Amino acid sequence: MAKLLQKYFSQLEPIVKHLPQKPGVYQFLNDQEKIIYVGKAKNLKKRVSSYFAKINSISGKVQMLVRKIADIKYIVVETEQDALLLENNLIKKYQPHYNVALKDDKTFPWICIKNELFPRIFPTRNIIRDGSQYFGPYANVRLMNTLLDIVQQLYPLRNCALNLIEKNISSGKFRVCLEFHIGNCKGPCEGLQNKEDYDQSITSIKEIIKGNISSVIKQLKELMMDYASKMEFEKAHFVKEKLILLEKFQSKSTVVNPSINNVDVFSILTDDASAYVNFMKIMNGAIIQVHTVELLKRLDETPNELLAIAITNIRQRFESEAPEIIIPFQPDYQIPDVVFTLPKIGDKKKLLELSERNVKYYQLEKERQKDLVDPGNRSKRITAQMMNDLRMKEPPVHIECFDNSNIQGAYPVAAMVCFKNAKPDKSEYRHFNINTVEGPNDFASMEEVIYRRYKRVMEENASLPQLIIVDGGKGQLSAAMKSLEKLDLMGKMTVIGIAKKLEEIYYPNDPLPMYLDKKSETLRIIQQMRDEAHRFGITHHRKKREKGTMKAVLTDIPGVGFSTNQQLLRTFKSVKNIQQASLSELQETIGKAKGKIVYDHFNPGEKN
Repeated sequence: MAKLLQKYFSQLEPIVKHLPQKPGVYQFLNDQEKIIYVGKAKNLKKRVSSYFAKINSISGKVQMLVRKIADIKYIVVETEQDALLLENNLIKKYQPHYNVALKDDKTFPWICIKNELFPRIFPTRNIIRDGSQYFGPYANVRLMNTLLDIVQQLYPLRNCALNLIEKNISSGKFRVCLEFHIGNCKGPCEGLQNKEDYDQSITSIKEIIKGNISSVIKQLKELMMDYASKMEFEKAHFVKEKLILLEKFQSKSTVVNPSINNVDVFSILTDDASAYVNFMKIMNGAIIQVHTVELLKRLDETPNELLAIAITNIRQRFESEAPEIIIPFQPDYQIPDVVFTLPKIGDKKKLLELSERNVKYYQLEKERQKDLVDPGNRSKRITAQMMNDLRMKEPPVHIECFDNSNIQGAYPVAAMVCFKNAKPDKSEYRHFNINTVEGPNDFASMEEVIYRRYKRVMEENASLPQLIIVDGGKGQLSAAMKSLEKLDLMGKMTVIGIAKKLEEIYYPNDPLPMYLDKKSETLRIIQQMRDEAHRFGITHHRKKREKGTMKAVLTDIPGVGFSTNQQLLRTFKSVKNIQQASLSELQETIGKAKGKIVYDHFNPGEKN
């Protein structure tokens, strides 16, 4: 640390001291003059100074970056938005080691309207700056193809590469092809469709691609009524068919209020290593673009910083100039002429929730793919997440969960289930009959079971779990801790209790519960173990109760043993059926002597 501060005061302080208090972008370079980090700032001097003023409090990752800084360069800009855009472009260009890495190496397709007479419309992944218009890119290729299909059905256009200048057409140089004869083209190559009509179709197509379907529907309705008023019913019917097709497409694509127009929606989901950001483009209440990116964290970036990076990158890439952006929290920067909306209710809130579901599904799919490639990855990821969520010192590779089961104190039992590497290990499941407790006393039962379990583990020199889960709140948890204290196991593993009602997590000697995210994998594993322990315990309790009931009803009959009882139950299925059986039925099953004993037991005083 002393060397770091010495380097700062000798080399870097003069640079930092003279930094302007203006918006801009700063670059950290190492001793090979290579850019290792690019950052933006509202105030360059204040932001860069913070790396050195708080050197003792910053994280290890940031300290590692600061140690490698040999020089600082900066660029002053006019606004925060300029800083965001410049930062984004410099990161793309230099790909600094300590900057967030945007995992998005796909080349998405665009819809091209070619710059030519009688323009062609087609998908492409290569943008040529020849005056042609490009719409997109489309992360959802199916949506792009659907749009192109709709366009083709509504407005038949040429797909040939003929040079349709007026001279070639008028001289009769071309002949119509099969596309004309099957209705996919109106034959501009022979002058059968004039340029004015063709360009009108291109104008309508642009509006559809942009999502302005309502304006096209309005134009078509006016055209249909105009044809009808002139008694041109065949033309009116042709336009009506287009209207039906377009309205059908609009009804499928509209998800919210059509008045929500030209709006971008962003949501973010983060974990320890990555952030996932979903983008949706809304035009007239319809989603016309959807895209999700993954950002790999390098330093301790906040969700606000990560979302700013993604918004800048995605809006630049998709050439979005939407005047409104819907996001989940207030940003710490501004974009000129853009309003940030944080919806609480209504249709905009529904759009944000839809975006959040999309980003969650994307994260789950990425994790599923990783799990397929590396089956051990899932358990590592979950145990690492549990260690972080439950404030543990090591990953809970081995977890044991306990649950009591009794009915008003009758036939008290307990169950222990074991998970290893986030998966059930049924060979380690254990049942316990409660021996020292009378009546319904969950606390005492838990104390007995925990003591017996870990006393035996110690005697057998077996491995202890990293995490013990007790089904119950403070009382059950305190009872478990008493037994661990007797066995001198305090502090050797993490012990928590889970209360069913609100899924509260309790720690020893902490009166306040901890609440985990309801969607977290940590809570899901704890709930799964709790439910599995309950199921396993109930199964054992039911068997014991049935055996106790059978013993009370059948095995107390003098002269009738366990094997005879089993034979009766196999034949008659229940004690009630045995009670109602005739003498002959019983004797046929277990013999004359024992059959008469059982019959007389259930029918006292009856003469045979």
